[in-house]
Amino acid sequence: MAVKKASRKKSAVKKKTATKKKACATKKKTTAKKKTTKKKAKRKK
Repeated sequence: MAVKKASRKKSAVKKKTATKKKACATKKKTTAKKKTTKKKAKRKK
């Protein structure tokens, strides 16, 4: 029983880290897009 519970916890942690990584990736993408748009606006001026 104890071993099964531990393995379940590990899988749950893995899922959490995966979701966190995905969130970080999406955040980075949005920030990168914002930076590029700002640079383009400056060039136009």
